[in-house]
Amino acid sequence: MVYYGQTSCEQDTERYLDVVKYVFSSYKKEVPLVINTMGWVKGEGLLLLIDMIRLLSPSHIVQMDVYDWKAMAPLTPEYVHLTPGLYTKGKQQSKCKQMCMSAAESWKPAEGEGDASAPEYKLLYVHPEFPRAGVAGEARVHSGILRDMSILGYLGQLQYPDIGAVLPLHSLVPYQVPFNAVAVRVIHTDVAPTNIMYAMNASWVGLCRIPDEIRCQSEGPVLLTQTPVCDCFGFGIVRGIDMEKKLYHILTPVPPENLRQVNCLLLGNISIPNCVLVGQQGVEGEIPYVTSDYNYSILGSGKLRKKKHFMRREYTFECDYT
Repeated sequence: MVYYGQTSCEQDTERYLDVVKYVFSSYKKEVPLVINTMGWVKGEGLLLLIDMIRLLSPSHIVQMDVYDWKAMAPLTPEYVHLTPGLYTKGKQQSKCKQMCMSAAESWKPAEGEGDASAPEYKLLYVHPEFPRAGVAGEARVHSGILRDMSILGYLGQLQYPDIGAVLPLHSLVPYQVPFNAVAVRVIHTDVAPTNIMYAMNASWVGLCRIPDEIRCQSEGPVLLTQTPVCDCFGFGIVRGIDMEKKLYHILTPVPPENLRQVNCLLLGNISIPNCVLVGQQGVEGEIPYVTSDYNYSILGSGKLRKKKHFMRREYTFECDYT
Protein backbone atom coordinates (compact mmCIF):
# COMPACT_ATOMS: atom_id res chain seq x y z
CA MET A 1 0.00 0.00 0.00
CA VAL A 2 1.19 3.49 -0.89
CA TYR A 3 -0.29 6.71 0.50
CA TYR A 4 -0.99 9.00 -2.46
CA GLY A 5 -2.47 11.68 -0.22
CA GLN A 6 -5.03 13.22 -2.56
CA THR A 7 -8.55 12.38 -3.70
CA SER A 8 -7.67 13.09 -7.33
CA CYS A 9 -4.46 12.51 -9.29
CA GLU A 10 -5.13 15.44 -11.62
CA GLN A 11 -2.45 17.65 -10.04
CA ASP A 12 0.30 15.02 -10.14
CA THR A 13 -0.34 12.32 -12.73
CA GLU A 14 3.34 11.44 -13.00
CA ARG A 15 3.54 10.49 -9.32
CA TYR A 16 0.29 8.56 -9.69
CA LEU A 17 1.86 6.37 -12.38
CA ASP A 18 4.98 5.94 -10.23
CA VAL A 19 2.73 4.72 -7.39
CA VAL A 20 0.94 2.29 -9.72
CA LYS A 21 4.31 0.92 -10.93
CA TYR A 22 5.53 0.53 -7.35
CA VAL A 23 2.44 -1.35 -6.18
CA PHE A 24 2.28 -3.50 -9.32
CA SER A 25 5.95 -4.51 -8.91
CA SER A 26 5.01 -6.61 -5.86
CA TYR A 27 2.45 -8.66 -7.78
CA LYS A 28 3.72 -12.25 -7.92
CA LYS A 29 1.37 -13.37 -10.71
CA GLU A 30 0.44 -16.48 -8.74
CA VAL A 31 -3.22 -15.47 -8.41
CA PRO A 32 -5.57 -13.42 -10.60
CA LEU A 33 -5.35 -9.65 -10.12
CA VAL A 34 -8.37 -7.33 -10.35
CA ILE A 35 -7.52 -3.67 -10.98
CA ASN A 36 -10.22 -1.12 -10.16
CA THR A 37 -9.39 1.99 -12.19
CA MET A 38 -10.62 5.53 -11.59
CA GLY A 39 -13.80 7.10 -12.86
CA TRP A 40 -11.85 9.95 -14.45
CA VAL A 41 -12.09 8.92 -18.11
CA LYS A 42 -12.32 12.26 -19.91
CA GLY A 43 -9.53 14.41 -21.30
CA GLU A 44 -6.23 13.64 -19.62
CA GLY A 45 -7.96 11.00 -17.49
CA LEU A 46 -8.58 8.86 -20.58
CA LEU A 47 -4.98 9.37 -21.73
CA LEU A 48 -3.76 8.30 -18.29
CA LEU A 49 -5.96 5.21 -18.47
CA ILE A 50 -4.37 4.29 -21.81
CA ASP A 51 -0.94 4.64 -20.18
CA MET A 52 -2.03 2.30 -17.39
CA ILE A 53 -3.34 -0.30 -19.85
CA ARG A 54 0.03 -0.30 -21.61
CA LEU A 55 1.84 -0.46 -18.28
CA LEU A 56 -0.21 -3.26 -16.68
CA SER A 57 -0.93 -5.40 -19.78
CA PRO A 58 -4.27 -6.83 -18.60
CA SER A 59 -5.78 -9.98 -20.06
CA HIS A 60 -9.34 -8.58 -19.89
CA ILE A 61 -10.83 -5.09 -19.71
CA VAL A 62 -14.36 -4.53 -18.45
CA GLN A 63 -15.70 -1.23 -19.76
CA MET A 64 -18.95 0.00 -18.28
CA ASP A 65 -21.35 1.94 -20.45
CA VAL A 66 -22.39 5.15 -18.69
CA TYR A 67 -24.94 7.91 -19.01
CA ASP A 68 -22.83 9.97 -21.43
CA TRP A 69 -21.16 6.98 -23.07
CA LYS A 70 -20.70 8.74 -26.41
CA ALA A 71 -17.94 10.83 -24.82
CA MET A 72 -15.71 7.74 -24.55
CA ALA A 73 -14.71 5.34 -27.31
CA PRO A 74 -14.64 1.56 -26.74
CA LEU A 75 -11.22 0.62 -25.39
CA THR A 76 -10.49 -2.00 -28.02
CA PRO A 77 -6.91 -3.27 -28.36
CA GLU A 78 -6.68 -1.49 -31.71
CA TYR A 79 -7.83 1.81 -30.21
CA VAL A 80 -5.33 1.61 -27.35
CA HIS A 81 -2.59 0.56 -29.78
CA LEU A 82 -3.03 3.62 -31.99
CA THR A 83 -4.02 6.28 -29.45
CA PRO A 84 -1.28 8.24 -27.66
CA GLY A 85 -1.50 8.33 -23.88
CA LEU A 86 -0.45 11.05 -21.49
CA TYR A 87 3.14 9.81 -21.32
CA THR A 88 3.26 7.08 -23.98
CA LYS A 89 2.98 7.26 -27.75
CA GLY A 90 0.56 5.36 -29.95
CA LYS A 91 1.56 3.59 -33.15
CA GLN A 92 1.39 6.04 -36.03
CA GLN A 93 -0.42 5.02 -39.20
CA SER A 94 0.80 6.16 -42.57
CA LYS A 95 -1.15 9.05 -44.12
CA CYS A 96 -1.96 6.92 -47.18
CA LYS A 97 -3.58 4.22 -45.04
CA GLN A 98 -5.55 6.80 -43.03
CA MET A 99 -6.92 8.38 -46.23
CA CYS A 100 -7.88 5.06 -47.80
CA MET A 101 -9.78 3.71 -44.78
CA SER A 102 -12.98 4.82 -43.14
CA ALA A 103 -13.05 5.85 -39.49
CA ALA A 104 -14.49 2.51 -38.40
CA GLU A 105 -12.00 0.52 -40.45
CA SER A 106 -9.00 2.56 -39.34
CA TRP A 107 -8.93 0.74 -35.97
CA LYS A 108 -8.58 -2.67 -37.67
CA PRO A 109 -5.09 -3.90 -38.57
CA ALA A 110 -4.54 -4.83 -42.21
CA GLU A 111 -4.70 -8.56 -42.96
CA GLY A 112 -1.40 -10.24 -42.31
CA GLU A 113 -0.03 -7.18 -40.59
CA GLY A 114 0.98 -7.55 -36.94
CA ASP A 115 2.95 -5.64 -34.36
CA ALA A 116 4.62 -7.11 -31.29
CA SER A 117 3.75 -4.00 -29.24
CA ALA A 118 0.02 -4.25 -29.90
CA PRO A 119 -1.90 -5.08 -26.69
CA GLU A 120 -3.65 -8.41 -26.45
CA TYR A 121 -6.69 -8.47 -24.21
CA LYS A 122 -10.41 -9.18 -24.39
CA LEU A 123 -12.78 -6.22 -24.09
CA LEU A 124 -16.02 -6.88 -22.19
CA TYR A 125 -18.59 -4.13 -22.63
CA VAL A 126 -21.15 -3.92 -19.80
CA HIS A 127 -24.30 -1.80 -19.62
CA PRO A 128 -25.33 -1.27 -15.96
CA GLU A 129 -29.08 -1.59 -15.45
CA PHE A 130 -29.33 0.11 -12.06
CA PRO A 131 -30.83 3.64 -12.12
CA ARG A 132 -28.70 6.81 -12.37
CA ALA A 133 -25.59 4.84 -13.29
CA GLY A 134 -22.84 7.16 -14.41
CA VAL A 135 -24.75 10.42 -13.89
CA ALA A 136 -22.16 13.20 -13.87
CA GLY A 137 -21.42 14.76 -10.49
CA GLU A 138 -22.99 12.16 -8.23
CA ALA A 139 -19.92 9.95 -7.96
CA ARG A 140 -17.89 12.79 -6.44
CA VAL A 141 -20.61 13.54 -3.89
CA HIS A 142 -20.94 9.91 -2.83
CA SER A 143 -17.17 9.35 -2.71
CA GLY A 144 -16.78 12.22 -0.24
CA ILE A 145 -19.46 10.76 2.03
CA LEU A 146 -17.99 7.26 1.79
CA ARG A 147 -14.50 8.63 2.47
CA ASP A 148 -15.64 10.26 5.72
CA MET A 149 -17.46 7.08 6.73
CA SER A 150 -14.34 5.01 6.00
CA ILE A 151 -12.20 7.31 8.15
CA LEU A 152 -14.73 7.15 11.00
CA GLY A 153 -14.82 3.38 10.71
CA TYR A 154 -11.02 3.27 10.75
CA LEU A 155 -10.91 5.44 13.88
CA GLY A 156 -13.49 3.11 15.43
CA GLN A 157 -10.70 0.56 15.80
CA LEU A 158 -9.26 2.80 18.54
CA GLN A 159 -12.26 2.15 20.77
CA TYR A 160 -12.34 -0.38 23.59
CA PRO A 161 -15.20 -2.85 22.98
CA ASP A 162 -15.24 -3.94 26.62
CA ILE A 163 -16.16 -0.47 27.92
CA GLY A 164 -19.44 -0.29 26.05
CA ALA A 165 -19.17 3.46 25.47
CA VAL A 166 -17.50 5.49 22.76
CA LEU A 167 -14.52 7.44 24.06
CA PRO A 168 -13.62 10.79 22.47
CA LEU A 169 -10.19 10.98 20.86
CA HIS A 170 -8.80 13.22 23.60
CA SER A 171 -9.51 10.47 26.15
CA LEU A 172 -7.29 7.93 24.33
CA VAL A 173 -3.61 7.51 25.11
CA PRO A 174 -1.44 8.38 22.07
CA TYR A 175 1.95 7.08 21.03
CA GLN A 176 4.87 9.41 21.71
CA VAL A 177 7.19 9.62 18.71
CA PRO A 178 10.46 11.61 18.90
CA PHE A 179 11.11 14.17 16.19
CA ASN A 180 14.35 12.43 15.20
CA ALA A 181 12.63 9.03 14.74
CA VAL A 182 10.53 9.98 11.73
CA ALA A 183 10.83 12.19 8.68
CA VAL A 184 7.83 14.29 7.62
CA ARG A 185 6.60 15.53 4.28
CA VAL A 186 3.55 17.49 3.09
CA ILE A 187 2.49 15.88 -0.20
CA HIS A 188 -0.04 18.17 -1.83
CA THR A 189 1.40 21.66 -1.38
CA ASP A 190 4.51 23.62 -0.45
CA VAL A 191 4.68 24.59 3.20
CA ALA A 192 7.43 26.75 4.67
CA PRO A 193 9.61 24.84 7.17
CA THR A 194 8.59 27.30 9.89
CA ASN A 195 4.93 26.35 9.39
CA ILE A 196 5.32 22.56 9.13
CA MET A 197 4.24 22.01 12.72
CA TYR A 198 1.08 24.06 12.16
CA ALA A 199 0.26 21.81 9.21
CA MET A 200 1.07 18.57 11.03
CA ASN A 201 -0.92 19.30 14.19
CA ALA A 202 -4.40 17.71 14.24
CA SER A 203 -3.84 16.19 10.81
CA TRP A 204 -4.48 12.84 9.13
CA VAL A 205 -1.15 11.22 8.22
CA GLY A 206 0.08 8.13 6.44
CA LEU A 207 2.43 5.98 8.52
CA CYS A 208 5.12 4.97 6.06
CA ARG A 209 8.61 3.58 5.73
CA ILE A 210 11.35 4.99 3.53
CA PRO A 211 14.43 2.86 2.79
CA ASP A 212 16.83 5.64 3.77
CA GLU A 213 18.11 5.94 7.31
CA ILE A 214 16.76 8.92 9.24
CA ARG A 215 19.58 11.35 9.94
CA CYS A 216 18.80 14.32 12.14
CA GLN A 217 21.09 17.34 11.81
CA SER A 218 19.26 19.42 14.41
CA GLU A 219 16.78 19.18 17.28
CA GLY A 220 13.90 20.17 15.02
CA PRO A 221 11.74 17.93 12.84
CA VAL A 222 13.30 15.91 10.01
CA LEU A 223 11.93 17.30 6.74
CA LEU A 224 12.02 15.52 3.38
CA THR A 225 12.64 17.65 0.30
CA GLN A 226 10.81 15.25 -2.06
CA THR A 227 7.74 13.07 -1.71
CA PRO A 228 8.82 9.42 -1.54
CA VAL A 229 7.03 6.46 -3.13
CA CYS A 230 7.20 3.98 -0.28
CA ASP A 231 5.28 1.41 1.76
CA CYS A 232 2.40 2.63 3.94
CA PHE A 233 1.32 0.60 6.98
CA GLY A 234 -1.78 2.56 7.91
CA PHE A 235 -2.96 5.93 9.13
CA GLY A 236 -3.07 8.04 12.23
CA ILE A 237 -3.96 11.42 13.69
CA VAL A 238 -1.32 13.78 15.04
CA ARG A 239 -3.41 14.80 18.05
CA GLY A 240 -0.70 17.00 19.55
CA ILE A 241 2.93 18.11 19.28
CA ASP A 242 5.19 18.69 22.32
CA MET A 243 7.72 21.28 21.14
CA GLU A 244 9.64 21.19 24.44
CA LYS A 245 10.16 17.43 24.56
CA LYS A 246 10.31 17.16 20.71
CA LEU A 247 7.52 14.60 20.50
CA TYR A 248 4.63 13.89 18.15
CA HIS A 249 1.53 12.50 19.89
CA ILE A 250 -0.11 10.10 17.42
CA LEU A 251 -3.33 8.09 17.64
CA THR A 252 -3.44 5.04 15.38
CA PRO A 253 -4.92 1.53 15.37
CA VAL A 254 -1.85 0.17 13.53
CA PRO A 255 -0.39 -2.70 15.64
CA PRO A 256 2.94 -2.05 17.43
CA GLU A 257 4.84 -4.64 15.37
CA ASN A 258 4.09 -2.60 12.25
CA LEU A 259 4.70 0.75 13.93
CA ARG A 260 8.28 -0.30 14.62
CA GLN A 261 8.92 -0.13 10.88
CA VAL A 262 7.45 3.37 10.45
CA ASN A 263 10.02 6.13 9.94
CA CYS A 264 8.06 8.61 7.82
CA LEU A 265 4.86 10.64 8.25
CA LEU A 266 3.18 11.81 5.05
CA LEU A 267 0.56 14.55 5.27
CA GLY A 268 -1.79 14.74 2.30
CA ASN A 269 -4.92 16.58 1.27
CA ILE A 270 -7.18 14.22 3.23
CA SER A 271 -8.90 15.96 6.13
CA ILE A 272 -10.34 14.52 9.31
CA PRO A 273 -14.17 14.58 9.19
CA ASN A 274 -15.38 17.82 10.75
CA CYS A 275 -17.58 16.00 13.24
CA VAL A 276 -14.51 14.47 14.91
CA LEU A 277 -13.18 17.92 15.76
CA VAL A 278 -16.44 19.79 16.35
CA GLY A 279 -18.22 17.03 18.27
CA GLN A 280 -15.60 16.32 20.93
CA GLN A 281 -17.43 15.20 24.04
CA GLY A 282 -16.57 16.18 27.57
CA VAL A 283 -14.77 19.39 26.59
CA GLU A 284 -15.58 22.52 28.55
CA GLY A 285 -14.93 25.92 27.05
CA GLU A 286 -13.20 26.23 23.70
CA ILE A 287 -12.94 23.05 21.65
CA PRO A 288 -9.33 22.05 20.82
CA TYR A 289 -8.27 22.62 17.19
CA VAL A 290 -11.48 24.52 16.41
CA THR A 291 -11.30 28.30 16.04
CA SER A 292 -12.91 31.18 14.20
CA ASP A 293 -9.95 33.51 14.72
CA TYR A 294 -7.17 32.32 12.42
CA ASN A 295 -4.52 33.91 10.24
CA TYR A 296 -5.41 32.79 6.72
CA SER A 297 -2.28 34.47 5.34
CA ILE A 298 -0.28 31.45 6.51
CA LEU A 299 0.74 29.38 3.49
CA GLY A 300 -1.20 26.12 3.41
CA SER A 301 -4.15 27.34 5.46
CA GLY A 302 -7.66 27.87 4.17
CA LYS A 303 -11.33 27.70 4.98
CA LEU A 304 -13.21 24.42 4.78
CA ARG A 305 -16.13 24.68 2.40
CA LYS A 306 -19.48 23.59 3.76
CA LYS A 307 -20.77 20.68 1.70
CA LYS A 308 -24.37 21.63 1.08
CA HIS A 309 -24.97 18.57 -1.09
CA PHE A 310 -25.20 16.32 1.98
CA MET A 311 -28.95 17.06 1.96
CA ARG A 312 -30.29 16.46 -1.52
CA ARG A 313 -33.00 14.39 -3.11
CA GLU A 314 -33.84 11.39 -1.00
CA TYR A 315 -30.32 11.15 0.42
CA THR A 316 -29.63 12.29 3.98
CA PHE A 317 -26.31 12.03 5.77
CA GLU A 318 -25.29 13.06 9.23
CA CYS A 319 -21.74 12.60 10.45
CA ASP A 320 -22.21 11.20 13.96
CA TYR A 321 -18.99 10.14 15.63
CA THR A 322 -20.88 8.27 18.33
